[in-house]
Amino acid sequence: MKIDSGNILFRLSRLTRRWRQVLDLEVQSAGLTDATWRPLLHLHLLGNGIRQKDLAASVGIEGPSVVRLLDTLVAMGLIQRSEDAGDRRAKLLSLTPEGLLVVARIQETVRDLDSELLTPFTVDEINQLANFVLRLETSVSSLHLRCKR
Repeated sequence: MKIDSGNILFRLSRLTRRWRQVLDLEVQSAGLTDATWRPLLHLHLLGNGIRQKDLAASVGIEGPSVVRLLDTLVAMGLIQRSEDAGDRRAKLLSLTPEGLLVVARIQETVRDLDSELLTPFTVDEINQLANFVLRLETSVSSLHLRCKR
């Protein structure tokens, strides 16, 4: 199927879904599922001490689903919850030392896969793609804000 302006976002969506499937298969060897490794990586990128609701928004899950997922990660010893001194109803999340080790393994897996996938491309092509993706993210964010009004 030829890529053109009428189907490029559909194709990017499909590409993203396939990439996540590849990552899921690779990360499963560490005993993690998509539901567990993604929140760990998001928490690492957002930084320790973030609120549950902020992590949920970043990962794209909400309500009881996030609570069950976080309960699982706490039980696995990968994250810990603490009370927010500014709002006792809110919970703050942090990676445990074991959680940091798991994140490091996930990042290594991602780096290895990235390297393998990007090998056929030149540095200039990768930089050009990165620029396009950044611009597209900015456009999507603007559209998202406009649609929320």
